[in-house]
Amino acid sequence: MDNSALRWKIISAFLAAALVGVSCTWAFTSNGKQETTSNSSLTASSEISGQAETETVLPMSREKRKIIIDTDTAGDDAVALIIAAKTQNVEILGVTVSAGNVKLEQAVKNALMTLEMAGCDAPVFAGASAAYTGKERETFSVYGNDGMGDKDLIHPTRTAEEKSAVDFILETVKANPDEVEIIALGPVTNLALAFDKDPETMKQVKKYWSMGTSGFGLGNATPVAEFNVYHDAEAYKVLTESGVPVTAIGFDMLPEETSFTKEELDELEVKGGLSEFVAKAFSGLIEFNTEAIGLPIAADADGVAMACALWDGYLLETQPCHAAVMTDDNECYGQVVLFQEGHGYDSGVTFDSYNFDVATKTASKTFKENLISILES
Repeated sequence: MDNSALRWKIISAFLAAALVGVSCTWAFTSNGKQETTSNSSLTASSEISGQAETETVLPMSREKRKIIIDTDTAGDDAVALIIAAKTQNVEILGVTVSAGNVKLEQAVKNALMTLEMAGCDAPVFAGASAAYTGKERETFSVYGNDGMGDKDLIHPTRTAEEKSAVDFILETVKANPDEVEIIALGPVTNLALAFDKDPETMKQVKKYWSMGTSGFGLGNATPVAEFNVYHDAEAYKVLTESGVPVTAIGFDMLPEETSFTKEELDELEVKGGLSEFVAKAFSGLIEFNTEAIGLPIAADADGVAMACALWDGYLLETQPCHAAVMTDDNECYGQVVLFQEGHGYDSGVTFDSYNFDVATKTASKTFKENLISILES
C-alpha cells in the first residue's frame, strides 16, 4: 500500500470516529431534553452513525401510576387531592369517600368541588356514612362545620357516581390486579368493608398508603391516638391484620416547617384560584389552633401523606413494624402500638410479620415550597 493510500485510510477512520462521537453526544443531550419535557425517546444516534439498531436510545417514559384515593374530605384532604391531580404520571382512577372529618354528604361535596377546582374529572364514590361497628366516637371537625373553613366554597357542578365506594374499589382492583395503589387519607372504613366482602381481591392491591397513627409521637385525637384511627379503630384493625403491606405516615411527620402560618395563608388568599381556595379551607384550622394551643398555624397532614406517596425523594426513611391497634373502650382506644423490627424488647415478644412501614424521615423543608408551586401552576 502506497503512502497516499495509507494517509487516506487513516483520515477516513478518524472522520468516521469523530462522526460517531458527535452523533452519540447529540443523542445524549437531545434525550435529556426530551425526558424533562415529554419523556419521549430519540433514535437518531443509530441513524446518523450508521451503527446497529441495538444502540437505539430506549424509551424513557414511565407508565402512569394508578391510584384510588380514599378520603373524608376536609381542608388537608383537599390539598392532597390537588397534589394528586397536578402530579404527572399519576392517574386517579377514582375517589372514594367516607364520613370522618364531616358527614358523608358534605365530604362527597368537598371532594367534588376540590377536583373541579383542580381541573380533574376523576369519578367520586360515596361510601361509609358510619363507623365499621356502627358505634360513633365523639369528634368534631377542626376545619369548620363544612370541613372547608365555612367560607361558602363548596358548589360542585358534578355529583357522585351511583356505584358504591366498596364496589368501585373491588371492581377496579379486579380489573387491574397488582397495579392499583390505594392512598387512604381518612378513617379506613371503606377499606375494611371491602376486605370483609372480598379479601382476596384486596390483597391484589399493589400498595396501601395511610395517613394514620401518631407514628412515634403524640396523637391529636388523644395523647396516644391520631384522628383517623380514633374515628374508626376497628376498621384500622382490619387493615393492619389483613396481612397486606402498609406504609403509614403518622402525625409525627408534621414538623413546624410543613405548617402554614396565618400570614402565609393570607398571602396565598390574595393570589386567587387554587391558592385562595386552599387558604380559605384552612381558615377553620387556624382559628382552632389559635384557641387550642395559642398558635395561628395550620398543619397539613393529608398533604404531607400525599407528598410521601407521590413525590420522588420526599419520603426518605421508614421503619418496618408490627402494628397492634387498641380497640378496647378505654383511654387507649385508637392507639397503634408499633413493635419495631430488629428492636429487642425485654418481654421477648416477636412477630412473624413486620409489614407496617412507618415513615420516620421526610424532606420536610421542601413541602411548602413545592405545594405553593403546584397551587400557582
